[in-house]
Amino acid sequence: MESSPTPQQDLHTSQTRHAQTLTRRSRLALAVAASLLGTIGFTACSPSSNSATPSMSGNAASNVQQVAPGAPGKAPTWAFSGKTGIGTSYEPYTQGQYQDAKQNPISRVWFSLAQGILTETMYGLIHNAQLKELQFVVTGNGFVDTEKDNTISSIEYLDTDANGRPQSLAYKIINKDVEGKYQIEKHIFTDPDRDTLMMRVTFTAFEDGITPHLYVNPHIDNAGANDIGRIDTHTDNHANTHASNQALVAYTAAKDSSVMTVKSDLNFVQATTGFVGVSDGLADLADNGTLDTHYQTTSAQDKSTVGNIAFTASYPTLIKAKPVTFNLAIGFGKDETQSLANADATLAAGYDAVLSAYKGDATHVGWHDYLSSLPAITNMANNTTDNGKLLYTSAMVLKAQEDKTYAGALIASLSNPWGDTVSAAVPSTGYKAVWPRDFYQCAMAFLAMGDTQTPKVAFEYLKKVQVTEKTPGFTGTPGWFLQKTHVDGQIEWVGVQLDQTAMPIMLGWKLWQAGVLTPDEISHWYQEMLKGAADFLISGGEVNLDWNHTQITPPKTQQERWEEQAGYSPSTTAAVIAGLVAASDIAKEAKDPDSSSRYLAAAKGLSDSLEKHLVTTQGLLKNSTGVSTPYYLRLSPNGEPNTGDTLAANNGKQGLDQRQILDGGFLELVRYGVRGATDKLINQSLQLIDNTELEHNLRLKYEFSAKDGSTIPGFRRYGNDGYGEDTVSGHNYAESGSNSADQRGRVWPFFTGERGHFELALAQAKGELTGNNAQQTKQQLLNTYVQGMETFANAGMMLPEQAWDGVGDATRYHYQLGQGTNSATPLAWTHAEYIKLVRSMTDGQVWDNYPIVPAALK
Repeated sequence: MESSPTPQQDLHTSQTRHAQTLTRRSRLALAVAASLLGTIGFTACSPSSNSATPSMSGNAASNVQQVAPGAPGKAPTWAFSGKTGIGTSYEPYTQGQYQDAKQNPISRVWFSLAQGILTETMYGLIHNAQLKELQFVVTGNGFVDTEKDNTISSIEYLDTDANGRPQSLAYKIINKDVEGKYQIEKHIFTDPDRDTLMMRVTFTAFEDGITPHLYVNPHIDNAGANDIGRIDTHTDNHANTHASNQALVAYTAAKDSSVMTVKSDLNFVQATTGFVGVSDGLADLADNGTLDTHYQTTSAQDKSTVGNIAFTASYPTLIKAKPVTFNLAIGFGKDETQSLANADATLAAGYDAVLSAYKGDATHVGWHDYLSSLPAITNMANNTTDNGKLLYTSAMVLKAQEDKTYAGALIASLSNPWGDTVSAAVPSTGYKAVWPRDFYQCAMAFLAMGDTQTPKVAFEYLKKVQVTEKTPGFTGTPGWFLQKTHVDGQIEWVGVQLDQTAMPIMLGWKLWQAGVLTPDEISHWYQEMLKGAADFLISGGEVNLDWNHTQITPPKTQQERWEEQAGYSPSTTAAVIAGLVAASDIAKEAKDPDSSSRYLAAAKGLSDSLEKHLVTTQGLLKNSTGVSTPYYLRLSPNGEPNTGDTLAANNGKQGLDQRQILDGGFLELVRYGVRGATDKLINQSLQLIDNTELEHNLRLKYEFSAKDGSTIPGFRRYGNDGYGEDTVSGHNYAESGSNSADQRGRVWPFFTGERGHFELALAQAKGELTGNNAQQTKQQLLNTYVQGMETFANAGMMLPEQAWDGVGDATRYHYQLGQGTNSATPLAWTHAEYIKLVRSMTDGQVWDNYPIVPAALK
């Protein structure tokens, strides 16, 4: 069995791993660039077939033209989604909101890192990407390199404590050429006083003739097909040099377009803009290593020509062994003046001052302040196996994935799943959106760390995404929560998921019990939001919104927690029962005894009928000993688990008999207190989950090697899952534009946390957390499940949605066993589950258990 990668081994992606295998760099400069871009209409010869060796100085005479040809350029996509880092400035609330003030301006810029380069960078709302990627192109004697493809990359945090725990989301990336010809070191963070990203770059050449070129591919206002680029030459006064300096300016033709300006405090020798794959600088460099033709803009003054554009700007040729350091600023704004002013002001403030403010200093509240505000985290770090490194990272990663215009809006991931093969022609939020289910996991993780502000603000935000009579286009029964929305509440997906309606009630109860919500506040929110949700959980009703015209009859849900199937679901039913019991308790406080009794009676009724609808006694699967026992189904479409009802086809997979499909969602019954950890049916079902003899399509459990050499478990969502890479072609999910029957959903690391929570509850129920062997039991749980989740973290300590399980073609990225795939990293839910697991291990009991549930169901 291959070991899962350690942070030191996990360099960045397949292209880099491929580059490591090269003994000599290809001398076909065009082949390098063309393979990257699919360049059209450009040719070049290798030095062996052309007696004229390319001049790579970057200072050659050139042909300056006004408007670049070749619109609209190559079809745009997003970047690789396996991020090794994300970042933004930490901003404190003012009375529960993000409010700009002179003494505390709010910076609304977020960035992501992947493959050793800067990838999607957002400005304004958290989903509003402005940049696909920024990297360096390096030319030398007979070669043209792209930083992403021709370097070996490492990443670390700029700011750590004595224990190695990250103290801010500021990164240092070192990219080394595969042949040792140059090195690029980059420090990346945002300016908390402005809408600017800052990057310090140190470039070192180890041979003569090395010239760096900056390559920037904007995707303004969340799409890459509508951009305009312009090279702006202006007088730069920030260093009192009054030197002519060039800025790279991108925007769209829309009146309300955001504007992005890229500036450097080391002047560009020359710069150009053009259409990707046709007239951009990379295509130009490919033919002889110089920018021969300079285009000042991609559109005439009427702004009628738009497309997928890029900038290329050349720096002076380097002197061997003499490092050159310079600063880059990417300024954003609602117009060109503001964008340029932000970039200039950040450069004028300087690297040291901006980084100090980002961390937090005497005059700025920063990431240090946020971490020091978490009272539980220091003790929690003692219950990790990496000395708290992933814990501190996870705390910041969750906070970084909150919008700063709509306070409390917690997104699922700062990524677009499988982004490098997903069209960016029109705006798409990807996972940069609100799902109440993922939202609940994050809010509970904040509470686990002792952050009481964020979950309260988040809970109050939920009213924005609840369906009411005022919801645009809706008719029917209100009270449920929208499936997926933008952070401003704009509706995106409209399926009804009953667990997403129960979880806001559960969160409200937890906040009330923790004293975060006062009795008066929980009574207010009961009337304002929670009563309507609880009523819907009992009665359901008619739903008419967009495409969705249906009748909901709980506990049958239109979509279970994977958003794919209708029917009776163990995980959904667990949340509905816990939500109703919590609603009953809250209703008492709100002096609504009739509703309280009704909610409790409904919860008891659902509990009494649970096994009838969800447990098959005529199963088709056997455990590892060959015995067939009753077990929980993933889903029963009609609540008749002994029939041959077929699940719906989805993600390219044909529907199978409901009795063939396993799902660990029944463990939520134990987590929330609906069933005990020693329950016979729960443990019989677990034996099937753990059966590694099942065929790969139906199998859930896979094993991986942890850093101490021990074996840790990982689990897929369910059997017959197609939400992942193709096992035959190696393609990304739906890469060809449609789903394939060979697609396969992989291991999701947060299931290791879910299993760890169950095993903790089981040990507690058996009395194994007290007595002589208690410490040994606890340590074993830490080594298996806490260390298990830590094993799935990448070099930047980002936890993925999915990890490679070793089945099928490892794809163009040459994934290693246990390595996060290109689906979505970091996934907020995974980081939240890790935090909650560490808190549970610290307490010796499950953090998000509801003790009122078993008491109420007796």
